[in-house]
Amino acid sequence: MPRRRTCLGLPLAAGLFVWGASAPAQTDFRDLTPTERAIFHAQIREALLGLPRHLLPDAPAPAPDIMGDAIARDLARLSDSRSALFSADLPGFGPPDASLSVALFTAPDCPDCAAAEADLRRLAEIRDLRVTLLDIDVHRDLAQALEIDLAPTYVLPDMMLRGHIPMIVMERYLPQ
Repeated sequence: MPRRRTCLGLPLAAGLFVWGASAPAQTDFRDLTPTERAIFHAQIREALLGLPRHLLPDAPAPAPDIMGDAIARDLARLSDSRSALFSADLPGFGPPDASLSVALFTAPDCPDCAAAEADLRRLAEIRDLRVTLLDIDVHRDLAQALEIDLAPTYVLPDMMLRGHIPMIVMERYLPQ
């Protein structure tokens, strides 16, 4: 079946007419300065992008935000759990008033968890970092509330990272 094209001539002509009517007496578009041409181009682009999708069949579809709701839910859970994750009263290391906080969920007899803790200890020596250590079994309710099912899991104030992250990579996740 051949592709159906929609004519943009009438809407575009109407838009140009309205713009020309509202423009100063100057209506010869060839006499526009480069700045005026840029403004005119931007106005036409904005008008075309504002048209309903069915009038522009070749226009790219807007990218769907398929993860937006999940991210918002995760951030809300992190916000609600902040005191349970980053309290200075919880076991861990680093200054209690550090500017950076990480909660590390670990499990007994987990080699990756031991490596993650060792990396964070080295990182805490060179950065203003407080690390809270949480056993995934002991803190099961908190882990379930955050949908954590893997150890190690790093929990930062604005994200969660599953699995052992090498120290050099973890540094990039921490703000400067």
